[in-house]
Amino acid sequence: MTGASSGIGEATARRLAEEGARVVLAARREERLEALRGRIGATGGEALAVPTDVALAAERERLVGETLSAYGRIDALVNNAGYGQRGPLELVPLEAVRRNFETNVFGLLALTQLVIPVMRGQGSGRIVNVSSVAGRIVWPYSAVYGATKHALEALSDGLRVELEPFGIQVVVIEPGFVRTEFAEAAALASRSVTEVAGPYGAGVEGAGRRLQRGLRIAAQPEEIAEKIADALAVRRPRPRYAAPLHARVALLARRVLPQRLLDRVLTAGRG
Repeated sequence: MTGASSGIGEATARRLAEEGARVVLAARREERLEALRGRIGATGGEALAVPTDVALAAERERLVGETLSAYGRIDALVNNAGYGQRGPLELVPLEAVRRNFETNVFGLLALTQLVIPVMRGQGSGRIVNVSSVAGRIVWPYSAVYGATKHALEALSDGLRVELEPFGIQVVVIEPGFVRTEFAEAAALASRSVTEVAGPYGAGVEGAGRRLQRGLRIAAQPEEIAEKIADALAVRRPRPRYAAPLHARVALLARRVLPQRLLDRVLTAGRG
């Protein structure tokens, strides 16, 4: 479980441990991982904490190596690490775009490539990729983050078909608004762009107001953790699970509304 130090990752790790899974906790913040490992152990669960930056090859390899040393197999990989980059595309530095893709896409893919041979050798396994509604709907001033999630959706569709003959199943989770540290982390990562948005200032401010309205209906991370647990437990999981209800409604609107009308909905109250 990557991105396990807070939010959806932490909630999912706790949920899976409660159900009897031996969980491997991976994230950059070692002290938080150790605290979570302690809480899981105090309730009778079993967890291994491996501090990991998924953007670094050596740390990805160490994560897989320590998991195999401890348990001898990998039954499931939950790719949850990621962060949001915001700002007008014209103004987001290419290096910031690369960093977002490095964590959200390339690091995730590289870790998955390390795990696939293990699962193929076992003849079974399940890969759960935590995407977002943003992987299907592009929100104004979040196009970079949306692009990383669009890429994840495409990679998951390809992997699902390629890996099925080996008994490996691939599932995508598409959360909507969730009460985690994600929004604050995205704001911090994007501050150098959004605070000097120039001609886009009014639009960026409007997007911020829409985000705050959206957070009023945000789910608790435990609701997404339940979907991930379900996707890991059922014999034949669906290709995609969206939650909470507003996420499913948004994705339905994406399918049925003309693009120009959807654009107006996404920019309602602009300026």
